[in-house]
Amino acid sequence: MWHDLVAVQIPIVEKVLRTIAVYALILVLFRLVGKRGLAGLNTFDMVVVFLLSNVVQNAIIGNDNSLFGGAIGAVTLVAVNSAVTRWLSRDPRAARILEGTATTVVKDGKLVPGALHDLALRPSELEHAVRIQNGDDLGQVARARLEPDGQLLVTLKKGDQSATRGDVEDLRRRLEEIERLLTAIAADRRPPR
Repeated sequence: MWHDLVAVQIPIVEKVLRTIAVYALILVLFRLVGKRGLAGLNTFDMVVVFLLSNVVQNAIIGNDNSLFGGAIGAVTLVAVNSAVTRWLSRDPRAARILEGTATTVVKDGKLVPGALHDLALRPSELEHAVRIQNGDDLGQVARARLEPDGQLLVTLKKGDQSATRGDVEDLRRRLEEIERLLTAIAADRRPPR
């Protein structure tokens, strides 16, 4: 029993190479699917992810059910992912190639023709992103774009943005100044005693 747990049943180098190859394949598949695939996982997407992990399991572990074999695969996946993440953070060209670039879907309150269709985004998803970011409708949007990581970022037009702390502080100062001026005017209108 203990022997089955610890004895790696295929060569370690083969297991590492299998894991790296499957990682690269999945990376390419997700790149081909595009940003929309990462925007938000619905029920169907979750089913695909679960089935995909099951489909590639044997490609990673091969004919090896040992504890150490699984640990080698897991460590290899985490190490490769960490290396790729660090590489992408240092190399903008590689990030652009592997992750892609942002795609503008709304500009000056109007949909960019064909953008939703190309990204397979539903209008309701875009409207939801606008509401989450304090907008009421597309007319208030200066720009909305789908980032390479699948996030939909919305920038509202200047007049439609929420007040910042600086805006509130500026209003408070103005009100204090008005109050001071009104007090001075009222003092000037008092009859002498």
